[in-house]
Amino acid sequence: MSLSWSRRSGRLVRAALAAAAATTLLAVVPPLPAHADTASGSAGDAADTAHLDAVERALREVAPGLEGTVWQRTEGNSLHATADNPAGWLLQTPGCWGDAACTDRPGTRALLDRMRADVSAATRTVDVSTLAPFPNGGFQDALVDGLKASVAAGNRLQVRILVGAAPVYNANVLPSRYRDELVAKLGPAAGSVTLTVASMTTSRTALSWNHSKLLVVDGRSVVAGGINGWKDDYLDTAHPVSDVDLALTGPAATSAARYLDTLWEWTCGRTGVFDNAWFASSNGGSCRPSLERDLNPAAPATGTVPVIAVGGLGVGIKTNDPSSAYRQGPVPGVSDTKCGPLGLHDNTNADRDYETVNPEENALRALVSSATSHVEISQQDMNGTCPPLPRYDARLYELLAAKLAAGVKVRIVVSDPANRGAVGSGGYSQIKSLSEISDVLKSRLTALTGDPAKAGAALCGNLQLASFRVADAPTWADGHPYQLHHKLVAVDGSTFYIGSKNLYPAWLQDFGYVVEDKPAAAQLDRDLLAPQWRYSRAAATVDWTTGLCKA
Repeated sequence: MSLSWSRRSGRLVRAALAAAAATTLLAVVPPLPAHADTASGSAGDAADTAHLDAVERALREVAPGLEGTVWQRTEGNSLHATADNPAGWLLQTPGCWGDAACTDRPGTRALLDRMRADVSAATRTVDVSTLAPFPNGGFQDALVDGLKASVAAGNRLQVRILVGAAPVYNANVLPSRYRDELVAKLGPAAGSVTLTVASMTTSRTALSWNHSKLLVVDGRSVVAGGINGWKDDYLDTAHPVSDVDLALTGPAATSAARYLDTLWEWTCGRTGVFDNAWFASSNGGSCRPSLERDLNPAAPATGTVPVIAVGGLGVGIKTNDPSSAYRQGPVPGVSDTKCGPLGLHDNTNADRDYETVNPEENALRALVSSATSHVEISQQDMNGTCPPLPRYDARLYELLAAKLAAGVKVRIVVSDPANRGAVGSGGYSQIKSLSEISDVLKSRLTALTGDPAKAGAALCGNLQLASFRVADAPTWADGHPYQLHHKLVAVDGSTFYIGSKNLYPAWLQDFGYVVEDKPAAAQLDRDLLAPQWRYSRAAATVDWTTGLCKA
């Protein structure tokens, strides 16, 4: 999430603020040549990767110079499952669908087991990236257990741990303290593990810091998504956050490793006393900006799944991509995204250079634009903390309105607005009502069709909109509203994005994967999207299948 982390973390925003025709929206570029490998392993069948091709075209236009460091398309990947569980690559917390008491949490156990197993298999490097505070509780235990197992097998490891720290609020997130905790927990194994730990804030005034959630081992395996390693939010609570990661192996893991080198290059250059990064190490270790490039060769192919890894650099790392010829076209309705005279410069809707170093935003728009039959969006929010940020991504809403007008079915599930706190920052929601989403869609549809009646018909006839539920009960058994932290977009039953990037405005360092693979998309639907809608539809305000339309 970005500016709305939890009841505890919601205070971060208040402290930080006190301290500081859809296809025309994407430029047309020539078709790409067919790829040698596709999801099915056949040669040159462009139809197999139509969605991935659309995303790649957008990336090559907006950020060609960031290929290989911030984004990359690779073939030959495998979603990291097990023989007895083909969908084991999909890691969701807590995984207790249908049980408001959440007495059993198989998804959380599977996540911690995957982390422990991946780290245990490390022979050279372990790279962790997340949002402050540092991983604790069971998340820290999984990391330590894995490191001990690897050392017991005779390995000496280089371990980097990077967290994004919000100004003021995370002033007590000290790398030296966390290093000491890990050294104590590792015991004798600490002598074989060189820890390099850092916290960073790339721009205090633009509210930008690392928000990616990555666990990369030997540059060959990766766990990525939206899950923060916070025991109080995910583990030691009767109302755990619902979230999702994916696990994969192959060349796309190397893409994540190169991205982390990019973040560390900035971090290692700014570790002075009054600079924007703090650093600590064990065993005399130095800050290693090129650790992955230095120690890990490119990962070999492990399967046949094509993947686009795509991230963003937020504000403060790089001003623009000088090799980009991208031209930002008109942004319809951008004036509607403002919340009064006070606000920051609008990077989301009105900054071409920002887009060239944050290509994930155009990638996600391109993914939505590529849909021909249906779109599923599962997100904490669609609208952000406004002011000081803009209310929403105007082009994304324009794309969704155009899809609805064209008869494409769109489903949007967001965190229960009952989680909202003061100034939209007290919990896992930033809106007061689902009408804040449907009102924008209806307004955009009206502008698009020129007829309020047609706009209403398109919205009511093609949209599903609901707040998130895990079970039939309207809240967790302890009375707390359900908290959703997904950053998930799926289209046409074949392609999906899972990562750390929110769809609402947030100018952070983020990273995720676009995967085009029908079997995996079917597993995602069966194990996450279908049960989510099974319970959330009771909280719907719009559902085209039943004629419900409170919009």
